[in-house]
Amino acid sequence: MLKVGVFNKSNKKQIKKAGLLLKQNFACYENDYYKEVIECMADEMIMVSAVMDDELAGWTGARPQYDGNVWELHPMVVDEKYRGRGIGRKLVESLEDEIKKLGGLTIYCGSDDEDFKTSLSEPDIYTGLWDRIKNVENYDRHPYEFYKKCGFQIIGVMPDANGRRRPDIILGKRIDNE
Repeated sequence: MLKVGVFNKSNKKQIKKAGLLLKQNFACYENDYYKEVIECMADEMIMVSAVMDDELAGWTGARPQYDGNVWELHPMVVDEKYRGRGIGRKLVESLEDEIKKLGGLTIYCGSDDEDFKTSLSEPDIYTGLWDRIKNVENYDRHPYEFYKKCGFQIIGVMPDANGRRRPDIILGKRIDNE
């Protein structure tokens, strides 16, 4: 049975698994995965977990920006063996609910294109940038499409964020009810 809700920060087994999920799924956390989990457990952060039969299936977090009006979703990870079951979407929905409780209006995230998986990694992104964003193509299951399915839209791109022709795709979503 799947349970999605606020991460239990006293569960040492789940804290360890949270770090291992980062290490296994993101090269950038290969050495600092545990440090990232500890940072996400800070009081001002929100952490949400998905637990399947007492095993951590995935988790996400958010940090406040702009006096709590805007929250950055960071990070987001679902164990490979649990992908494709809607767990990521449920994590995002639960995170949004927690942010709303704190008066947040907008959630955003960056989705790096480090491996040339979108048309935004093609040469000279500065030429016709907004047309490129409007007509972005996903070449190889880039996660920006997951976020779009969750109601996010591309609100910008940081060219060369991860090296030449490796942009960070910025996605955002209004979450207040007005």
